[in-house]
Amino acid sequence: MRILLVEDDDDLAEVVALGLRNESYAVDVAGTHDAADEMLRTTTYDVACLDLGLPDGDGLDLLRRLGHDPQLRRPARVLVLTARDAVDDRVDGLDAGADDYLVKPFDFAELVARLRALGRRSDQHGSTLRAGDLTLDPATHRAWRADVELDLTPREFSLLRYFMHHPGQVLSAEDLLEHVWDANADPFTSSVRVILSRLRRKLGRPAVIVTVSTVGYRLEAGS
Repeated sequence: MRILLVEDDDDLAEVVALGLRNESYAVDVAGTHDAADEMLRTTTYDVACLDLGLPDGDGLDLLRRLGHDPQLRRPARVLVLTARDAVDDRVDGLDAGADDYLVKPFDFAELVARLRALGRRSDQHGSTLRAGDLTLDPATHRAWRADVELDLTPREFSLLRYFMHHPGQVLSAEDLLEHVWDANADPFTSSVRVILSRLRRKLGRPAVIVTVSTVGYRLEAGS
């Protein structure tokens, strides 16, 4: 899952982004309304965590524009993350198009739980993902093939999770780079191929992630 974190408090943004990356999410950070606007014109995000009190504009205006501005790529889900705690503020945020609303200060564990819930709502999956003999539990960051637990790095776990959200679909390297890596990734490197190769080795035989020549990769849902 790729997340856009729109937060003008640099210290908070750094802490939250680091924590989310440790949870195997790809995170881009925007500290201003304009920076978020620019990112939303070029990148498709699974979730945006949007602060409302931005130094160069109101995040609520950006949220409203996501619903009708064709130049912006609306994330699949939007979580408002703000200090505005009045009931009217919550109503305004949800009416403007937010899928969830979390008031600062917040517990990081609650933020992660809400992101997992938004992910399930977007992809219509339960809390545990299954494909063939693969099982993945996003809450505990554990994955198994048959009864054998897999020892995965955060990036490998995130990559497998994305495949398991899209079983049977052909995913290009660009798709994987867009949703599993963040803006720090170099699109001209072989990072997708390297991590995918390591993941395949750990998944063992018979292979469950197959190469579709000149197109991309597919998780064999019935394997």
